[in-house]
Amino acid sequence: AILTAVAAPALAASLAPTPAQMRGPFYPIKFPLDQDNDLVSVKDHPGRAFGEILNITGRVVDSAGKPHSGVKVEIWQVNGYGRYHHEHDDQDRPMDPNFQGYGWAITNAEGAYRFRTVKPVAYPGRAPHIHFALTRRDFGTFSTQMYLAGAPENAGDFLLSRVRDSRARESLVVPLKPAAGELAGIFDIVLARDAGLERGGVPPAYKVAR
Repeated sequence: AILTAVAAPALAASLAPTPAQMRGPFYPIKFPLDQDNDLVSVKDHPGRAFGEILNITGRVVDSAGKPHSGVKVEIWQVNGYGRYHHEHDDQDRPMDPNFQGYGWAITNAEGAYRFRTVKPVAYPGRAPHIHFALTRRDFGTFSTQMYLAGAPENAGDFLLSRVRDSRARESLVVPLKPAAGELAGIFDIVLARDAGLERGGVPPAYKVAR
């Protein structure tokens, strides 16, 4: 089922831009046939994904709080067992045929998006995280990652610890709360206001490592 994006409360002005993070090696080579924003159910599969259900909502805005509509937001992550649906992930962990592993949504007029997925678990050498890629013709693609508040692996994650500014680092770490028997988290993504979003082109700040 496709979930509808929901608006979040207005954000304060002068927001710190969300740090860019590398896209990583497990962006899909082959996309699943089912590519909506509900990753816990797959078309023609009767079951649901293994793991704790996580609802992620948020807005894509500039540093003044102006929403960016029409942005394609992609996510991909490990399944509830800790394995990517990717041919180069050869871990001895189960695949989950009821988990998409990848999904996308388009931000609405308020810049809002929504995903239903599973709570990510730790991957060897990495804290639990979800990959995000944001694309719109006028600014190219911006990649980042979302982490979970309270995860003990956060302190040793090499990518998260690379973000030296504490405010910027904290913006990537999302607290989760119970919500109707599932979990919910809000991940607002702030794109630098002066990075050429309205003028077109792909500024250097958005040429992140692939």
